[in-house]
Amino acid sequence: MLNWNNYSFFASLVALLIIAPVFAIFYSAFLGDTSLWSHLFSTVLPRYISNTLLLMIGVGILSTLLGVSTAWVVTRYEFYGKVFFEWALLLPAAVPAYIIAYTYTDFLEYAGPLQKLLRGIFGFDNASDYWFPEIRSMGGAIFVMSFVLYPYIYMTTRASFLTVPISFYQTSLIYGRSSFFSVALPLARPGIIAGLALVLMETISDFGTVEYFALETLTLGVFNVWLGMNSLSGASQISSVLFVFVIFLLTIEYLARRRQRYHEKSSGQNMLESKSTSDLKKTICFLVCSTPILLGFVIPVSILLNFILSGFSIINFVEIFYTSFFSITLAFTGAFFVMLTSVILIIISNYKSNNFQKAIIFLASCGYALPGTILAVGMVIFLGWINNYFHMHLSYVAGGFSILIFAYIVRFLAVGNASIRSGILKIHPNAMDASSTMGVSFYRGVKAIIMPLIFSNILIGGILVFVDILKELPITLLLRPFNFETLATYVYQYASDELLQESSFAALIIVIVGLGPIIFLNSALQRVSQRKESI
Repeated sequence: MLNWNNYSFFASLVALLIIAPVFAIFYSAFLGDTSLWSHLFSTVLPRYISNTLLLMIGVGILSTLLGVSTAWVVTRYEFYGKVFFEWALLLPAAVPAYIIAYTYTDFLEYAGPLQKLLRGIFGFDNASDYWFPEIRSMGGAIFVMSFVLYPYIYMTTRASFLTVPISFYQTSLIYGRSSFFSVALPLARPGIIAGLALVLMETISDFGTVEYFALETLTLGVFNVWLGMNSLSGASQISSVLFVFVIFLLTIEYLARRRQRYHEKSSGQNMLESKSTSDLKKTICFLVCSTPILLGFVIPVSILLNFILSGFSIINFVEIFYTSFFSITLAFTGAFFVMLTSVILIIISNYKSNNFQKAIIFLASCGYALPGTILAVGMVIFLGWINNYFHMHLSYVAGGFSILIFAYIVRFLAVGNASIRSGILKIHPNAMDASSTMGVSFYRGVKAIIMPLIFSNILIGGILVFVDILKELPITLLLRPFNFETLATYVYQYASDELLQESSFAALIIVIVGLGPIIFLNSALQRVSQRKESI
């Protein structure tokens, strides 16, 4: 029999409310107007699916090559600038993919500086005299997204490499085997797969890049069918197909994480130390690590700085200031409510819920894996239900900030939950039992014992959520109030109109703010490395 109390009932109700938009998508897709399925399958859906798969394969391969190679080099070898590259290889993660897409398009297009330079050097008169790759293509999208997303694989793979006992490598040398292919790579496979799953989930979630490059993926298809064809049912059906991809990737990531945890527990002492090598190999290591940083961070940021300097007179700094203020205010408010919800759900789940209630609360955190376009569709359908059922006019709520805050909670609750849960696990289970024995209420016990101990976790989670909301594009673009801009939508609107100079300063602000999580991730990797050295 289920043991319900006021706390668990409230938490379960909140969790079900968060799950409702996702449920609304499937209800509309399979129990609503199903006549569109045959039309979608005979027209756009095969193209959307094939383009999505091709993009995932391309980004997956290139990101894996970049992430694994750089992780192995900085872990295994001593070379020029190794300490710098250990954290600098995370820098491209601070730049949203759509911003890199905008910068490289201007840099590599026919009228861009690179092709102008080539025409000047070789004396070409027009585009027909030479061949140059088209940046606004599937290959261009793979290039852009790979150099932004590879840090996910770099981070998880490097953490795996750092936990491999040196005895394993010594055994491979005795038998004349490659230490990388016979030891490091097989043992790091769970970490690589976990990072790859994250990369692919980010790939299928991307909207700004594929929209700017006009690539008809499932994510862009949701947008086009909903707004272009005015078919919410069709958008929900495409969303349900995209959800299948997400579930598959979540399953892979979960299985990889389980294997990764097992491997780390089995790791012994005397971890691998970096070894010296020849000057030639040092140069190769330097090039392997510097190339992704150069292409994924230095060049895009340099282009943005050049845009700012060359277009200083046409940049509306006053408008950007107000946009930044409203964007930061929205992100701060969203982060506050996300963390508040996380604190309530995780504490109640840990201390006042049974397994069934814990499962409901866990499902509420699955929204992070869903693309923003899917959640936006679910929000609109869910609000429509409320309007129809209660006969309430919720246009103000639906078109206001409250719906955005609700959408951010659904989307980013997992980030807050992960941070709070890691803090809760460090607290001895008997702490709350002792306070209860002394007659202290659950609320007062949480306030006096739990909250002070997890305050740093709340702060870290809040920072991560704040940055995620600040960079978020599709949800904000689709659900924002009329004539309201955030930094992300501001950059998107101007870039879509080919006004890159006007958007450059706002884009640079997003990049600078995005450096916060990079510092956090680097500190996490440093702790792993220090544990290795202390053993």
